[in-house]
Amino acid sequence: MVILPDAPWRHRPGLAPLTHALGAGRARWVGGAVRDTLLGLDVSDIDLATVHPPEEVIRLCSAAGIKTVPTGIAHGTVTAVTSGTVVEVTTLRRDVATDGRHAIVERTDDWREDAARRDFTMNALYADPATGEVFDWFGGLDDLAARRVRFIGDPYTRIAEDHLRILRFFRFHARFGDAIDDAGLAACVARANDLMALSRERIAAELLKLLVAPAAVPVVALMQAHGIFRPVLPEIDADGVARLAALAAREMDAAIAPDPIRRLAALLPPSTAEDVGARLKLSNADRRRLIAATAGAGDEGARALAYRAGPDIAHDRLLIAGADVAPIRDWTPPRLPLSGGALVARGLAKGPQVAAALKRIETRWIAEGFPEAARVETIADEEVAGPA
Repeated sequence: MVILPDAPWRHRPGLAPLTHALGAGRARWVGGAVRDTLLGLDVSDIDLATVHPPEEVIRLCSAAGIKTVPTGIAHGTVTAVTSGTVVEVTTLRRDVATDGRHAIVERTDDWREDAARRDFTMNALYADPATGEVFDWFGGLDDLAARRVRFIGDPYTRIAEDHLRILRFFRFHARFGDAIDDAGLAACVARANDLMALSRERIAAELLKLLVAPAAVPVVALMQAHGIFRPVLPEIDADGVARLAALAAREMDAAIAPDPIRRLAALLPPSTAEDVGARLKLSNADRRRLIAATAGAGDEGARALAYRAGPDIAHDRLLIAGADVAPIRDWTPPRLPLSGGALVARGLAKGPQVAAALKRIETRWIAEGFPEAARVETIADEEVAGPA
C-alpha cells in the first residue's frame, strides 16, 4: 500500500470539515494534488472526486455551513469554498460519447471507471483524505517513478476522445517527463492533424503553458521535428526553435523568469506575429506584446528602448535579440523634467512648435543618458535660442 505523504496543502483551513461533510470513503483527492505531492512539488489546485451527485454535494456542504458554487454542474462539478480554501468537487463520471472536442458524460459509482476516462496514468491517482491510501489502477505510480508520461490504455483512443491531449502529452512531458513514451509519441504524430478541429483558444492556452515548462526547449524541438505544429502553426520552424533555445539560455543567464508570450515571439518569424496572435485569439494586450517583442532591440541602447517601449517590452526585445539587459535591471525610466509651459515661458508661441521642440529636447536627453534637470534646462535654452 502506498500512502500519500503529508504536505502543507493537506492542512489548509476548511479541508477537514469538507471531507467530513462528504463522508468517509465517499470522496478522494484526485489528479494534480496527488501527483505533485508524490513528486514533492507544491500544490496549487485541489480536486476531490466523489460518488455523490452534484445536488447531494451541495446539500451536504450546505448542512455543514460550507459555501458551494455550481461552476460546472452540467459536468458534475461543484466548487466548494471553505474557510477561504477553494476545492473543485466532481462526481464520478464515465464518457458516453466523445467527438474529440467535447464529451457527453454520465454518473457512475465506479472509481476505476472514473479513472479510466482521464488522460495519463499519472493523472489518474486518487487518495483517501483520512488514511492517505493511494489508489492506482493503471500503473501511474510506476510511471511517476520513471518520469514517464503515458496515456491510459490505447493512445489513439484517448486522442480521439479529446484532440487537445496531443498538446497535453508534450506539455506534461516537458514538465514531468524523462524518456518519451514511444507509443504516445507515435499516436500524437499520426493524429497531429486532429488539432485543426480544436478552438484556437484551447490550443493557445495549452501552448503557452508548454512554453514555460522546465524542458520546453527540447520538447518544442521534438514537436517541430515531428510535424506536430504544422497543421495549426506552420510558422514554427527549425530557425524558430533555435531562437527559442537561445532565448531560454539568456533568460537563465540573466536570472529572468521565462515568459510564454516572449518565448512565443522568439519562435515566430517577426512578420508572422500579428497573424499568429489573431489566429490564436490572444488578448489584445498579449497580441500587442507579441508584435512588439519581435521588433528588434534597435540601436539607441537598452535604457532608451526601455524609456520608449516600456521595461517589459524592452526586456523581451533585448533578450530575443541577444542584447544585454543589465542596464535596465532594477531601473525605472524617468520622466522628462521639462514641460511645454517651460518652453512657452522661454518665448515659444503656443502650438506645434512647442511639441516639436519638446521632441527634440527629449531626443537629446535620451541620447545623453537621461541627465538631471539642470542639463535639461540648458538643452531647452539651446533649442529655444536656435542655431548659433
